[in-house]
Amino acid sequence: MNIATEVIQRGKRNWSRLPKVLGLTRKGKEMTPEGALVQADAKTLREQIEACIAQRGGPVSSSQQAARLAEDYSQWDEAGKRRFLALLLDDFDFNEAQVQEALQAAGNVTGEELRNACQALRKALVPARAELLRRWTLLPAGVKFLVDMRRDVFALMREEPRFKPLSTDLKEMLSSLFNVGILQLQSISWNSPAALLEKLIAYEAVHEIESWEDLKHRLNVDRRCFAFFHPNMPNEPLIFIEVALHKGVADNVQKLLDTSAPALKPSDADTAVFYSISNTQKGLGGIPFGGFLIKQVVDRLRHDVPNIRKFITLSPIPGFRKWMEGEGGLEMLKGLDPKKLAAAAPGLSAPENFAEYLAGLDWEHPESMSEDFKMLLKGLCVRYLGEAKRGNNPTALDPVAHFHLNNGARIEQINWVANVTPRGLRESFGLMVNYRYKLERIEKHHEDYLHRGVVYTSSAVKALRTKSPAAKTRS
Repeated sequence: MNIATEVIQRGKRNWSRLPKVLGLTRKGKEMTPEGALVQADAKTLREQIEACIAQRGGPVSSSQQAARLAEDYSQWDEAGKRRFLALLLDDFDFNEAQVQEALQAAGNVTGEELRNACQALRKALVPARAELLRRWTLLPAGVKFLVDMRRDVFALMREEPRFKPLSTDLKEMLSSLFNVGILQLQSISWNSPAALLEKLIAYEAVHEIESWEDLKHRLNVDRRCFAFFHPNMPNEPLIFIEVALHKGVADNVQKLLDTSAPALKPSDADTAVFYSISNTQKGLGGIPFGGFLIKQVVDRLRHDVPNIRKFITLSPIPGFRKWMEGEGGLEMLKGLDPKKLAAAAPGLSAPENFAEYLAGLDWEHPESMSEDFKMLLKGLCVRYLGEAKRGNNPTALDPVAHFHLNNGARIEQINWVANVTPRGLRESFGLMVNYRYKLERIEKHHEDYLHRGVVYTSSAVKALRTKSPAAKTRS
């Protein structure tokens, strides 16, 4: 019998005791505070955590303590969780005196003694709470528990940035647990369990799934859906990607999601369109495995549908409008030829008034706008994707652009009136972009982007950048 099984069998009867220590009581499945955490209660809780970390009573007893803490944490309200997380942050960090001692020892020796001193320093820098986090990973549902705990820490950090070290500790632990080598790629179809299909509807973050009919359309014969799963979270997709088998480049998401459109025979398709990638677990933020998902999906599609020759995305541009209406867009507009800008945007009195000018346009009928204005906005979009950076970092400011460029894609095409939903107009004036994964160039594109900030584009995008009214005239 392993430790986790014995914990479940022997520990459940004690899981209800810890809330009293935190000054919390049960109401059904909820916990409500009965006042502030007093010093005596904090002392008792601290002693229980210390006993768990020190393995007093042996590994089984320590795992029982960890299981009780996890079970009760999951039942507390936000105030109770914050008290507990604050205790972990403040009272179970690294020992400053030990770190100082190890630093001094490392500064006065050489050779073998220096190596030993560095080992001692490494050990001293590990916070005491790390052992409790490790204990939680041994529980049957411990991995999911840590993911949800980091989600809670993220929520606290919005108001209290001091919780960042705890988030970092959790990220380090989760990064080792979510090594892409142990993640499992699964295909999701209309015949998958209903509970899993419901999660797809709930987690879809790019294009909302409006009904079961909509979902069925997205899982039709000319569609594919793939997700990564962790062995310890078999019923929770970590990230999923929706793919349309298409003839040619898809340039409009409304057409792609039209439930009345007839299905295409997979044998007639020549292009795989990745039109939605959704992360489902907020607690895994900053732990990258989306790029590995794309690569594995490409390999699967090449095997299953060998007539597919092109792999592209139909992607949103979530930061474009905000950037154009802010300082970044203003600086770019000031660098344009005033005559070309006036011709493309008649009635615009000055670059400073561009946001007001955009607000006055008829965005319910963007297809009716002039070709010059369309070229202006598409050219500005190309420059935004390629030139707007994260401060001094050479990587793209737009998060979706960064994701695909970092994975080795190039900018293939800018599409007008591609997403005229309120969200699409709000984020990018309805523009969308195709990124293309050219299999033989992925590694080079990735390396050049990562190390030098190089953004590769198609010849059509290069032409748009130079011929558009948005072409740069002065630096």
